[in-house]
This record gives sequence, C-alpha cells and structure tokens, in this order.
Amino acid sequence: MKILVCGHNGQVAQALLAALANLGEVQALGRSQLDLAHPEQLREPVRQLAPDLIVNAAAYTAVDQAESEPQPAFAINAESPRVLAEEAARLGVPLIHYSTDYVFDGAKPTPYTEDDAPNPLGVYGSSKLAGEQAIAAVGGEHLILRTSWVYSLHGRNFLLTMQRLLQEREQLRVVNDQIGAPTCAATLASSTRTLIERWQAGQAGAWGTYHLTALGHTSWFGFAQAIGEHLKAQGLPCAELLPIPSSDYPTPARRPLNSRLDCSRLAQQWQLDLPDWQRALIDCLK
Repeated sequence: MKILVCGHNGQVAQALLAALANLGEVQALGRSQLDLAHPEQLREPVRQLAPDLIVNAAAYTAVDQAESEPQPAFAINAESPRVLAEEAARLGVPLIHYSTDYVFDGAKPTPYTEDDAPNPLGVYGSSKLAGEQAIAAVGGEHLILRTSWVYSLHGRNFLLTMQRLLQEREQLRVVNDQIGAPTCAATLASSTRTLIERWQAGQAGAWGTYHLTALGHTSWFGFAQAIGEHLKAQGLPCAELLPIPSSDYPTPARRPLNSRLDCSRLAQQWQLDLPDWQRALIDCLK
C-alpha cells in the first residue's frame, strides 16, 4: 500500500511517519514538494504519486496569527483539503484529515458530539470548519478526525513551552477556565494506524466526521501541573504555578472555554480504544 502523508516536519506528521512505517510505502511530502498555500498546485504531485490512501497532517495552526492572516489560513485549511478530497475521489482512495475542537464556541456545558452545530469563534476555527465542509461536499470516502490540545516532543506546543518556562521562572500564571483533553501526537498517529488497519481488514466503520482525543479532561493549568510534577520527579527546578482566568490573559483570537469532545462514536464505529490523557502524557515524557 502506498500512503501519502501531507506534511513532513509537523508534530502529527512526524508521529505518523513512525506509526505507519511498516504499513506500506509511506511518502511524506513537506512544503517544498506539496505547498498547501497554493491549493491547485497539489493536484500534479498527488496524481504522479497515485497513492492508495491520503493522510493530511498539514495545517495552518497559528491561531492568533490567523486573525490577521485569513487568506493563507483558508488556503491551507479549507481550499487545500478540498483539492485533496477531489484528487482522492478521482483516484478512488480514502482521505484522512485532522480537524479541531476550535470549530465549536465552547459554550456547551458538556462534551461536544459530532451532532452538535459548529460555531467557531475565530479565523482559525472558521478555516478548519470550511475544510471539513469542503471535504464532505466532495463526497468521497473520508475520515475527518477532530482533536484537541495536541502536543509532542517535536515542534512547538504547550508541553515544550511549559517544560522550558517552568525551569526558567519562579512563578508562572496559567489559564484555568479553559478545559479540554491534552492529546499526544503519538496517540493520534497510533489511532490513525488502527483505523487504517480496520479499513484494510474490511472492518471499517462508517466514513465521516469523528472526535479523537485522549480520554478525560483538564484545564491548561492542570496540564501545566502534570508537566511540573514530572520535572519535580526528575529533581529539576519547577516554578510555582498560579491559576488565572482567560480574561487575565487576552489574546488576538478567542478560545473556547469548553473543548471537551465526546469520542464514543469513534470507539463504537471503529472499535478504537483511546488512552487517558495522563497515561499518554507519561508515556510521551518517558
């Protein structure tokens, strides 16, 4: 099987390269070969490769920057997924695409299901929602996997930022009224592998949109506390953590207060077991 992974240097793409290595011939194309900022230029490389499966791990993820750069955000997160879906349908192969909790406004008091109406608060969430809608409109076989709070030991993310700041400072203020599920890129990648294996074995569930995060939830403050506990266990310095409301940490883009996603539909349809966020964090840090 020939698998095209769109993206190369991002944390999800890197995790996919490790997780999918022996599933077939995995070809990861980065920006120099597959530039999602120019959607129509994606067609020729995809046609030349003629993959059996496309996994789109590339995205515009600079949430605050997107507020002043809507054009590249929509080109990468909306138009390019549409082109990839069209090319996948033309080849008669599935497309796996990752989306985000930011398609919701966070006002719901309980975890979001796939049946809840999206209502993004900013450009980033709007561009990701437009990508979902574009893929669904094409109508080919696809999985849109919404996730949240992705981290790994690669790239730029909350885990690496906290590890650094907790050791550099004496005190650190972290938002405690936004809740969600920190999700390791390795969890996304291993879950994606399982979904591909189910499909290969003829055990696929229904195609469509699903939620895929680690289980359980915490706040950004709770996530930072868990990171700090690991530093302390290693005998490393760790700043005092102070919880603050989102109003004390203004950003260009508004964030949803509730980012919890109900993942039960994916578990039922595709027989997928997901790890608890704390267990996954420990495994990542090991």
